[in-house]
Amino acid sequence: MLPFLGGVFGNPSSIHHVGREARSILDDARDRVAQIWGSKPSEVVFTSGGTESNNLAIFGTARLLRDKGRHLITSRIEHHAVLHCFEYLEKKEGFSVTYLSVDEEGLVSPEDLARAIRPETILVSIMSANNEVGTVQPVDALGEVCRSRGVIFHTDAVQWLGKEHFKSIHQFNADLVSVCSHKFYGPKGAGALFVRSPLHPDPILFGGGHENERRAGTENMAGIIGFTEALSRFVRVPVFSSEALKPLTARLTACIGSMDGVAFRGSPRQRLANTVAFTVAGCDSITLLAGLDLLGICASSGSACSAGSLKPSHVLLALGVEKRLANSLVRFSLGRDSTLQEVESAADGFLHVIKQARCL
Repeated sequence: MLPFLGGVFGNPSSIHHVGREARSILDDARDRVAQIWGSKPSEVVFTSGGTESNNLAIFGTARLLRDKGRHLITSRIEHHAVLHCFEYLEKKEGFSVTYLSVDEEGLVSPEDLARAIRPETILVSIMSANNEVGTVQPVDALGEVCRSRGVIFHTDAVQWLGKEHFKSIHQFNADLVSVCSHKFYGPKGAGALFVRSPLHPDPILFGGGHENERRAGTENMAGIIGFTEALSRFVRVPVFSSEALKPLTARLTACIGSMDGVAFRGSPRQRLANTVAFTVAGCDSITLLAGLDLLGICASSGSACSAGSLKPSHVLLALGVEKRLANSLVRFSLGRDSTLQEVESAADGFLHVIKQARCL
């Protein structure tokens, strides 16, 4: 990325020689991404990351096709970058939305999806892998349901790429696929949206005719180059090695799950190798995360602190977890450099924090 933070500083839309140099490099990056994806270069839209990709896919497609119908389908466990789009379309633009339920492991049923599709359904959006509990959806089967009914299918694959075996972008069986760079060790602020030709979602940003008139704004060259390089290095052969990480997450689950009141959440079978989530009876997420942080252990939760109140994880509520327990979600995410020693240290630390929290 370094040359594009200084030396190659041209605007790819400029016609002078410095701009033409940048344009040539941008075109090469698009070709590289298309080659990895197994797509056409014209089907690659560079964005600022997963949130923008999701927004462009959902708003752009819904508005493009609204004269054909105003019924949309998503699931109750989507990332807020998806859910908030549907909520906005429902409240502000006259669309109706069906929110599919999931089972206790967080899986969407293709049969449930098929039953929910109506003649006026124009778009379905189901994530490939959940960001809170790591459940991997049967996106190929979900996409086939949509394809057989002539409905556009979008999948948020932000958590999926770099963790699961990748053959081509077409394995999702989707018309639109959202991708985010920093989820597989690329730079933050970069991503892309796969748009299957000839679909052309309405733009959500207006200005110049960048990205074939699908995403206005001067391209972030350094970010795009970093995204492309990370994609080429870390996606075809997943940087999050399943063989290396599954024994570590199994060890973490065995150590932590042995304590009374601690429950593993998600699917034990269809899940990301690096993600493990637990609920802890008698505790809340913020107290647990603060205790872990004091020990130098970085973890996350599905809860958000808003106006001094703790909101339970919408994902766990959808899984049927009672509100009190949904307020105690703690998620550990392992990386390419995680070791058994770190996992055992984190497990010991977490058990210590739980005991302390229950004494408060």
